[in-house]
Amino acid sequence: MTEVQTPIIPLVGDMVRSTPGAISLGQGVVSYGPPPSAIEAAAKAAHDHSSHLYGAVLGTEALREALAAKLLRENGIRIGAENAVVVTSGANMGFLNAVLAVASPGDEVILQTPYYFNHEMAIRMAGCTPVCVETDERHQLRLGAIAVAMTPRTRAIVTVSPNNPTGALYPEADLRAVNELCRAASIYHIHDEAYEYFTYGAGRPFVPGSIPGSASHTIELFSLSKAYGFAGWRIGYMVIPEGLRAAVRKIQDTNLICPTMISQAAALAALQVGEGYSRSMNKDLPAVREIAVRAFAEIADLCTAPTPEGAFYFFVRIRSELDPLRLVERLVSEHGVAAIPGTAFGVAEGCSLRVAFGALETATAARGIDRLVTGLKAIVGG
Repeated sequence: MTEVQTPIIPLVGDMVRSTPGAISLGQGVVSYGPPPSAIEAAAKAAHDHSSHLYGAVLGTEALREALAAKLLRENGIRIGAENAVVVTSGANMGFLNAVLAVASPGDEVILQTPYYFNHEMAIRMAGCTPVCVETDERHQLRLGAIAVAMTPRTRAIVTVSPNNPTGALYPEADLRAVNELCRAASIYHIHDEAYEYFTYGAGRPFVPGSIPGSASHTIELFSLSKAYGFAGWRIGYMVIPEGLRAAVRKIQDTNLICPTMISQAAALAALQVGEGYSRSMNKDLPAVREIAVRAFAEIADLCTAPTPEGAFYFFVRIRSELDPLRLVERLVSEHGVAAIPGTAFGVAEGCSLRVAFGALETATAARGIDRLVTGLKAIVGG
């Protein structure tokens, strides 16, 4: 555990709480809560005696059936004899389940840098080695570098699209190529789609699990945290090869016993509302993104900030030798705005920040972005 990085979100959260009036562009959550029908379902479940007992390890039958229908309808994944859907306590648990199921201590798992920090942490907790492959200047996959990074100890390649922390959306051709690399090498493609409903313009996420013949080597991770404002309810799900079912059952039974029964009832109700809920609640995100695009364009001499195609993050590389955590400390204390240092996402060289804009109302997000740009001008450009 000494090799596992300290979670950065609580650290930055402490800075914000100790600075009255500070605006956080740090944590990646949405500004809204679950659909009213989901809250009603949870309240009803709280009075159902069966909710107070242990449930099925892999999730209730009703929720798994609803998820199977959603996966077929929206993602092109058919649940059948070759695969299985598993309800988890968030996509983070799904990822840890996957790593423990496919890798042994000393094995390697390939991540794309900047990576989602909890993925890197889970790999180390499993006694495995994260092998980091840098993405290009627009945070897109470098397929040749991924192939070169593979060794006999590689057990999985991880992709996240839409991406946390960069907002990148990976093209279908690139994800097909990664999936084929995994098939040819008899390893697993772990693909995280927690931000599946968060895209801009005509872009839509490609689902590797929908590729014919991919079921035996593809693990898909999904979450209700962002789509339905369920972050604190801890419900996600994974699609796994049937051959991993026994391993995942062991892992989940040991770590969890079962996903929370009341949250599963709420999740079932949320799915009945459907993806339109997320899209209606996020209708202002494109406007906030454009506010940030214009703001970062004003300081193009100080930083680069590729426009995100999905999720709600900018990954900003700053032309400064200042330590990223020290920069965050100064932004909070001197300018009342917080972001997350890029070092948490595996970017060791230079100075970078992840800027999240999904958790705030439009006016507040705009003020936060203005404070950030003003702060960078004063600290870096001054």
